[in-house]
Parts: sequence; structure tokens; C-alpha cells
Amino acid sequence: MSNPIGDPGHGHSPAAWTAVVIMLLAITIGTVAFFLDMAWLVWASVVLLVVGLIVGWVMAKMGYGVNGPKYSPKAH
Repeated sequence: MSNPIGDPGHGHSPAAWTAVVIMLLAITIGTVAFFLDMAWLVWASVVLLVVGLIVGWVMAKMGYGVNGPKYSPKAH
């Protein structure tokens, strides 16, 4: 498998990992809250999901994204 120039990668960056972990936590909390019929916590998890998206975007803009200056790719 080659990696052509210009390929942005697959999100192996601190920004992507942080966003995904926050959003997975939000979905887990939301699922449990839905099962326990706690509507306010379901909506709080929706807010946390959006926060995860924003945190990932902000970190990418700060240079922690795939093409950012603070990101150093690791050898596989």
C-alpha cells in the first residue's frame, strides 16, 4: 500500500484521537442514559458530542491535526 503525496492520512493525530475519545464517551453516556430513561443526561451527552467535535476542530487549527506543524507522524 502506497501513500501518495497529498493524502491527508487517516486521522492519526492528537486532534483526531482527542475528538474521537470525547465523542465515544458522549455516545456511551447517552446510550446508558437513554436506557435508564434520563432525558436530561441524554441531551447533555448530545452537547458533549458537539463539544468533542469542536475540540477536535480547534486542536487541528492549533496545529495538532494531520498536516499541522505540531504533529509528527509515527512509523507504522
